[in-house]
Amino acid sequence: MKNIEKLIVEALASTTEKHNYKQIAAKINIYDKKGREEVKEAIEKLVRTKILLKAGRGNYRINSKFLTKESTGRNYATGRLEVKQSGAAFVLQEGDAEDIFIAERHIGNALHNDLVKVLLFPPRKDSKPEGQIVEILERSTKQLVGVIQIEKGIAFFTPDSNHYRRDILIPGRLLKKAKSGYKVVVRIVDWTPGSKNPIGEVIKVLGKPGNNDVEMQSILAENDFPLSFPQEAEEEATRMERPITAEEIRKRRDFRNVTTFTVDPADAKDFDDALSYERLPNGHHQIGVHIADVSYYVKPGSAIDREAYERGTSVYLVDRTIPMLPEALSNNLCSLRPHEDKLCFSAIFEMDDNARVVKEWFGHTVINSNERFCYEEVQETIDSGKGKLAEEILQINGLARILRRKRFENNAINFETEEVKFKLDENAKPIGVYIKVSTEANFMIEEFMLLANKRVAEKIGKKTTANREPKTFVYRVHDKPLEEKLATFRNFVKKIGYEFKLGSTKVIASSYNNLLEQAKGSQEYDMLSKLSIRTMARAVYSTENIGHYGLAFPFYTHFTSPIRRYPDLMVHRLLDAYLHKAASADAGEFETYCQHCSQMEQKATEAERSSVKYKQAEYMADKVGQVFDATVSGICKWGVFAEIKDTKCEGLIAMRKFNDDFYYIDEDNYTLVGLHQGHSYRFGDTIRIKVMAVDLMRKQMDFDIVY
Repeated sequence: MKNIEKLIVEALASTTEKHNYKQIAAKINIYDKKGREEVKEAIEKLVRTKILLKAGRGNYRINSKFLTKESTGRNYATGRLEVKQSGAAFVLQEGDAEDIFIAERHIGNALHNDLVKVLLFPPRKDSKPEGQIVEILERSTKQLVGVIQIEKGIAFFTPDSNHYRRDILIPGRLLKKAKSGYKVVVRIVDWTPGSKNPIGEVIKVLGKPGNNDVEMQSILAENDFPLSFPQEAEEEATRMERPITAEEIRKRRDFRNVTTFTVDPADAKDFDDALSYERLPNGHHQIGVHIADVSYYVKPGSAIDREAYERGTSVYLVDRTIPMLPEALSNNLCSLRPHEDKLCFSAIFEMDDNARVVKEWFGHTVINSNERFCYEEVQETIDSGKGKLAEEILQINGLARILRRKRFENNAINFETEEVKFKLDENAKPIGVYIKVSTEANFMIEEFMLLANKRVAEKIGKKTTANREPKTFVYRVHDKPLEEKLATFRNFVKKIGYEFKLGSTKVIASSYNNLLEQAKGSQEYDMLSKLSIRTMARAVYSTENIGHYGLAFPFYTHFTSPIRRYPDLMVHRLLDAYLHKAASADAGEFETYCQHCSQMEQKATEAERSSVKYKQAEYMADKVGQVFDATVSGICKWGVFAEIKDTKCEGLIAMRKFNDDFYYIDEDNYTLVGLHQGHSYRFGDTIRIKVMAVDLMRKQMDFDIVY
């Protein structure tokens, strides 16, 4: 470690407080401009080695693993507080450090998922670390959703989530006309240290629990998504409605006379990508991947940009889409609607018959889409060889097949995930459930989006003679699985007759694909597919490129959906700047943006899952007493989770229902085992269940085992 890096670590090793680079420089007595630049470079290296961690925009703190004892002789650590539904609480530290148990009396004013500082108690022999929260470094949530109860003039708010175990006191002046029993959105305005209950303010009255709109808005609010756009952003979007000027078209490569089309779900309203096809005189194929040029309309620092950044992504609930951009942009101005001139940022590939990229070009274009297809229409053309633009579709699909084959030959992992979809009536009530299956039409579009994302990332990130020092960029990264998880998984599949080899990255990826291919069509397939996914790390955004393990791409980004993902908008801006020879952007600044977007993506995923669980519970509400075939989908100390085969609706069979024996959990084998009778229930087993109760508000179902 260089001297300056060592000085930084020593200066921060006794505190969990966050500092910007100027404050860090001052701590080691560096004040001149050149010295501060050296400090910035040293900080970036320490971040890459995870000795320092990002702590908000432009701020850093020491990784808790590198903290030293403070002057009092006490040890401190930092991490995220996780409050279990049972009431048990733990602070989850960075890296491989053990979780710290926090007794309820030592939680103080911290809430679930807050970033906290913990005073560690002296360790006891053979016991897990334990401590007391002494500081809240960062609140995890801006708003809570729950129900107001007013009794004898006193109003209390009870959060919906079982992770929040404190009622919030709402003074009359802060009730905003909320009625007792109504669902509301609340923010905490005061919480005096030592007081049992925080003080809150109602910021939005949602309505009566059980109403569909109320419940969908509740899901959004509890995941920190706003329920409407600020007036300033809406007005800004409305003012953008204007025709494309001839001057702007002259600046762009013109594809309006090249055959172009979009392919999206039948109910889609925002079309942010299109493909064009042209057979070149030399016999090669020219494929254009055209992406809505959102960066032309949405400028950094504008009201729309600030709101889009805060949201980070569009959210797709069962019965509605909550767009990242106002509809004037997402559904109209930026959407690549057919027979309209549209501005794009495009990746153009010249390919030979073996789908090898011979030439590529990235830049701004103007297109006019010939057709708006849904996936079913394109699949019909692929199957029959006939239909609108059949020749172009078949040529593109032929190249996509080759790209897909090459990708799996290069050890990309072939996870085939199932998506639950609902048939809704005019009141958004579910009247049917079905499983969406990907077709070759989906794969065709997917392969060219992957190609564009990969080649854009390579353009900026790959070291070449001309690009010796890659510039700061936003990557989509996916780390390899943890060895401990892989070893546990290997041991389990071996016991049920499957082989899973450990070793190099290629060996492991090949093992996944071979395992899933062997299991296809068997009773164990769904179980093995789900367990395989659970071994995986989560894909995130980062300026530090570690590659994408699942796709087997050394370089990968998100370029293809700027209407619905803020990272794609950042990628467009950076790519455009670098194509015009701009200097490298600030890595620390963009890493902060990446962390925020990764967090909002996870919140959007949670919101989407919650809406599916709500609709599943609503669908099953009138089926209490009915019996279904199900699959064991999880085992815990409370009981066995089972998933109904036809609808993927999941419920819990409480442990007390298994009354024919004394059962214990064999965690290594994902199995509930009867001690005396020999009955066992293993992850993936087929069982019969009876629906006993449905709790719509908690999105939960109770099942019973049918012997």
